[in-house]
Amino acid sequence: MSNVAPERKSSLARIAFASGVGTSLEFYDFAIYGTATALVFTDTFFRADDAWFAAFMGLATFGIGFLMGPIGALLFGWIGDRYGRRRALLLTFMGMGAATVVMGLLPTYAQIGVAAPIALVVLRLVHGLTGGGESGGAAVLAIEHAPPEKRARYGVFTALGAPAGTILANVAFALVLLAPPDSVRDWAWRVPFLFGGVVLLLGLWMRKGVAESPVFQEMMREEKSVVRRQVPVVQVFRDHWRRLLLAAGLSIGINAIAFTLSIYMLSYATAPAPDGLALPRQPIIIGSIAGLLLHGVANVLSAHLSDRVGRRPVMIAGTIVSIAAALVIFPLAEHGTVASTDAAIILGFFATGLLFGPMYTYLTELFPREQRQTGMGIAFQTGAVLGGGTAPVIANRIVAGTGNASNVGYYLAAVLAVSLVCLLMLPETAPARMRAKVELSGGLS
Repeated sequence: MSNVAPERKSSLARIAFASGVGTSLEFYDFAIYGTATALVFTDTFFRADDAWFAAFMGLATFGIGFLMGPIGALLFGWIGDRYGRRRALLLTFMGMGAATVVMGLLPTYAQIGVAAPIALVVLRLVHGLTGGGESGGAAVLAIEHAPPEKRARYGVFTALGAPAGTILANVAFALVLLAPPDSVRDWAWRVPFLFGGVVLLLGLWMRKGVAESPVFQEMMREEKSVVRRQVPVVQVFRDHWRRLLLAAGLSIGINAIAFTLSIYMLSYATAPAPDGLALPRQPIIIGSIAGLLLHGVANVLSAHLSDRVGRRPVMIAGTIVSIAAALVIFPLAEHGTVASTDAAIILGFFATGLLFGPMYTYLTELFPREQRQTGMGIAFQTGAVLGGGTAPVIANRIVAGTGNASNVGYYLAAVLAVSLVCLLMLPETAPARMRAKVELSGGLS
């Protein structure tokens, strides 16, 4: 007996790391693109006489990648639900990493003209397509390997990939910004993109040693011919369309506030007045790193709590706290100091971590195993399009149109309120809570 437990523990630890490293690369890719857009791409790829328009174009191309997310979730969800979670994850991981490395090798507008931004947008679409299948597939693989009473504790490793990847991107750019400004613009911005190749190789090595999900293996033993004939997206929309729409609505709020904090806030804080706060870049990036660390801590706390008391109570509390934080963030940042802006970023990231920690697990549990990767992926990625992909651009337009950044907070609070309503209409899924309900109703007698 003593020889079995360590092997199982080691295997699950590898699964947890392999799940997290993929999501880390996904968010690393998105974050370095967003950071490079805010700091460099307006000069190197999106040349325009109007500085605001150049910034808008950069943020718009960031959003374009999100449009491919639901398509990626559909494509790789179909592969994962029919041919295996592991196979789908290897494909998404290789696609994301390759696109990132090629971005780091692209010629600039000054070298090849309009072909440069066109090539950048194409690679951004590849990011979106493969990223759309990554997070859902990673969450499903981790959760299907976990004991039922510990699903959120293993699912949270996928959630932790978001702050880990974003921290890694911020650290990479913080180091890049130590170089002289001319060097940053000419070549140093490429280093974080090329470093994505190292993350790619590490992730491929880790994922190569992870077995297929036990749940999928059981499906293949019991009904292989049925699994291979199914069209998961048709079944999800036919049998679970209401749950799919509500789950997508739940995903909108967290994506909107998270990408506003990680992408738009950096642009707003460092842009020259009157469009921004004209603050130095380095301390704002350091503040973002501190906020993301607290976000990760909140992820772990809320995920563990959700295994004990249920997903919905924890996520409802996290949504309410996030709404309150959204209303405070921009008035606090508008004081115009590094300290006030960093405090706003840290507050926002910690609050959203309380909501995000159990989310991957919850969305996965909402759908039956035969359509799980497709349903979870489409729900999350649709929310990412409507929330994360559009939020930085909408925030940019709100500030440009009203001159008052506090209005961005009202927008984020409204979107989070939509998520709260959707959550209230969805069922509980945590095994501990479901068992308790059966026992109270006498169902086990």
